[in-house]
Amino acid sequence: MYKAIQMILGIIFALLLLPSTIYAEKIPDYYNPYAPISTDKQVYSWTDKVHITIAAPSWNENVYGIDSIGDFKGHFIKISTTSHELEPYRLVETAPNSGIFVGEVILTGFSHDANGDGEIDTHPRTTGSGPSSGFLEADRGDGLTISFEFADGVVLTQSARISWNQAEIKFDKSSYLPDEIVKVQIIDPDMNLNPEAPDTISVEISSDSDSAGITADAIETQESSGVFEATISLTQTGVSSGNRLHAIPDDMIYAKYEDNTLPSPYSINDSIDVVANSVLTSQTHTLEKVAFGNTILADNLGMTVQDPKVGQQLQVVSEIQNKQSYEQPFVYLVQVKDYAGTVVWLSWFEGSLAINQKLGVSQSWLPFEAGTYTVETFVWKSLENSSPLAPSLASVYEIKP
Repeated sequence: MYKAIQMILGIIFALLLLPSTIYAEKIPDYYNPYAPISTDKQVYSWTDKVHITIAAPSWNENVYGIDSIGDFKGHFIKISTTSHELEPYRLVETAPNSGIFVGEVILTGFSHDANGDGEIDTHPRTTGSGPSSGFLEADRGDGLTISFEFADGVVLTQSARISWNQAEIKFDKSSYLPDEIVKVQIIDPDMNLNPEAPDTISVEISSDSDSAGITADAIETQESSGVFEATISLTQTGVSSGNRLHAIPDDMIYAKYEDNTLPSPYSINDSIDVVANSVLTSQTHTLEKVAFGNTILADNLGMTVQDPKVGQQLQVVSEIQNKQSYEQPFVYLVQVKDYAGTVVWLSWFEGSLAINQKLGVSQSWLPFEAGTYTVETFVWKSLENSSPLAPSLASVYEIKP
């Protein structure tokens, strides 16, 4: 009996001297709290990078080393969309003994022309085993699910949505002075096609003076921001080129971006233009941009008519002069009202004034009835933009039989 006891104690002592066996993962303690799964967003775009965190102190096997979870047989992590999945997928501990495990997966969308140039802009693929090597295909309106078999028969899950977004566009100011830089911002997370480098999109910029305008590059502010900015300079005397736009004071400035990745209920192949506008102002008062006056009634030879008569062809003549240091487009408009204030005749002439140019302009009027008439003359920037370039003028005339 004594010898048997000695033999058993010897075996126990020998086992105590054996080195411990260390595994990458172990079956967790069922009585510890479960491992919460979290993602950095609740809603992702189709080509986003997904950051995953699992707090699992029970799986912290080596307090002095970096552990991993997710690829231990029977306790896999699976990351999936509706039609594609990555399993097993490994996450790694953030630091020795932290019990916090992280990883990331890049969504790769599906085959689609995202910028409307007729070519596919995505590279759909599903591959990788973690912790940062994963690529996963995703559709518009898809769902993302992360599952972890925390313990035998205990599967924890976390879900997020995948959705396209309708783009927004805006200027950084509601108005600009001619020497200021114009910044246009487009917010479109769907065009963050490469979440590991800044992307570039195109935006059309135009003005009243140059309706064709320019197409400028808008560059993503950070590698995965989904916010794009274009910087534009203005010229009053030069032509539009590159990132320089021809515009003069009182011009509206327009920005247009074509969004080809629209959420439901739009179809996948739908596109819309999103637009914004601002205005170019000047420190010169609008009504001081041209000199305007000396309005007379004249005959066809240019001689002043003192006593206008019914049926006589008259010319409403005015003199205008550009006071700006740039070419100034204008419209000269004449309207005639009868004694009751009813407009009986309206005519206009469009033109452009060179720097400091003085010009005589006229419009013809043929009165059909005798009476008292008010002749009003205006100088506007254009018919579309009725900003006055000078104060309007009015004269009263008596048309005799």
